[in-house]
Amino acid sequence: MNVVFVILTVLLAVFFLALGTAKILARPQMRLLAEKSGFSVGAYRGIGVLEAAGGVGLLLGLAVPPLGGLAGTGLLLLLAGALITHLRRGDGPRELAPAAIAGLLVAVHLALGLAPGLVS
Repeated sequence: MNVVFVILTVLLAVFFLALGTAKILARPQMRLLAEKSGFSVGAYRGIGVLEAAGGVGLLLGLAVPPLGGLAGTGLLLLLAGALITHLRRGDGPRELAPAAIAGLLVAVHLALGLAPGLVS
């Protein structure tokens, strides 16, 4: 396991734990985004639970690598759903960018986890 992989894992975990927690707590901005996306607050909270669980899974994956791979795969699927939602709403690059960048970083994380010698 290399330093780049560990740093990326921790950063992604913090990101998804923060994002998931904001949705679970139904912060005002998250309520607005839920409504704008056509989700109920309850459904958006469910997405938040999955994001937070994914963040925890990434961290646990440092000790149990298959768990990290499963968590990363789940997060990648969630982000694909987010991109589809944005595209259906007709959102532009500004709204698409966070999900696209997060998806790219999760994909890099998965690649590094599968090929640990890729980056030293």
